[in-house]
Amino acid sequence: MDSAPLFPRPHLFQNLLLFLWALLNCGLGVSAQGPGEWTPWVSWTRCSSSCGRGVSVRSRRCLRLPGEEPCWGDSHEYRLCQLPDCPPGAVPFRDLQCALYNGRPVLGTQKTYQWVPFHGAPNQCDLNCLAEGHAFYHSFGRVLDGTACSPGAQGVCVAGRCLSAGCDGLLGSGALEDRCGRCGGANDSCLFVQRVFRDAGAFAGYWNVTLIPEGARHIRVEHRSRNHLALMGGDGRYVLNGHWVVSPPGTYEAAGTHVVYTRDTGPQETLQAAGPTSHDLLLQVLLQEPNPGIEFEFWLPRERYSPFQARVQALGWPLRQPQPRGVEPQPPAAPAVTPAQTPTLAPVFQARVLGHHHQAQETRYEVRIQLVYKNRSPLRAREYVWAPGHCPCPMLAPHRDYLMAVQRLVSPDGTQDQLLLPHAGYARPWSPAEDSRIRLTARRCPG
Repeated sequence: MDSAPLFPRPHLFQNLLLFLWALLNCGLGVSAQGPGEWTPWVSWTRCSSSCGRGVSVRSRRCLRLPGEEPCWGDSHEYRLCQLPDCPPGAVPFRDLQCALYNGRPVLGTQKTYQWVPFHGAPNQCDLNCLAEGHAFYHSFGRVLDGTACSPGAQGVCVAGRCLSAGCDGLLGSGALEDRCGRCGGANDSCLFVQRVFRDAGAFAGYWNVTLIPEGARHIRVEHRSRNHLALMGGDGRYVLNGHWVVSPPGTYEAAGTHVVYTRDTGPQETLQAAGPTSHDLLLQVLLQEPNPGIEFEFWLPRERYSPFQARVQALGWPLRQPQPRGVEPQPPAAPAVTPAQTPTLAPVFQARVLGHHHQAQETRYEVRIQLVYKNRSPLRAREYVWAPGHCPCPMLAPHRDYLMAVQRLVSPDGTQDQLLLPHAGYARPWSPAEDSRIRLTARRCPG
């Protein structure tokens, strides 16, 4: 019979050394590198409510060796579950929880009370119940998960905290839809369309302004005049202000969205709609006086932008409308032969940078106009200034005031109006010295 070797084989010896090294490290308190690892998520639980809104939860466990850091992230996730509405007369969830203590001694006495919810306490996720017929309330701890924070509120209570659902359905995630309608997106799947319709019109009546295509979001139209905006559906029927009849301000349904129409005594008219539109809409203006300019904007999916441009060019905006009643026809003026975009005199103004966004090969700054030194055409309180490239060049810091001299580019038909800050543009941090310098220049170079 062979005897066992007196010394372990080499590979066994290496394993033994590794084991001893691990024991020494544990004994000396040397921590391992990195956090532990999560187990996979378990399935979502059933909804906490049998009708209406409730909460579903899923969990996972952190597996870590001695000395490893805790896992990064949350061990529980909560999501909002929406069931069919509760039947009329159903007792609200918070009322049921308060009613569990009816007829039971509380406050260390044998006296009993009937309890109803009390919503005036500081923590709305505590079960605060008012003793009926008495001027005091008692807190019975936390409400159950899925209880509404307050009547009519969107938030629900989870582990004693009032949380609202993000666009991903998870409570407390803070996820928001971008302007393209994508949850947690970065506005990179759609394009921003912003133009000014400046056609004066050859006669009073209805004139086409723009096509608002299917899929448009965050639509806004605004103007200041005695003219009236009109909106026509894809079936040729007017949604508002059609057939020479002015509609009252309010909310109108069109193309699968709600259009909010406001009219001030200013006079100022606005149209706003969240979208997305389910089919095309036609924006028109009922001209009664010269058109000072109609500003419109919306966000459009990238894949719809080229067809939109092609249709607008094919239609040849502005289009002459059927002859209005009671107005002698006049031939429209022949368009002047101009380049694709004609630069006008440079507006000079002080503006505060609110933010910027990279779009295609340009950087778009959103600015608030603080003071206008020189300009021949009106500027809005908020404007967009475009800089070429992704630099952005020059770099403009948010929440700072700048003195800007930009180039204004207007398309021949007046439907595209941009403030452009080229590489050779003037944009300097505003200061009293800059203010004095530009005021002096403006006086010497009027225009």
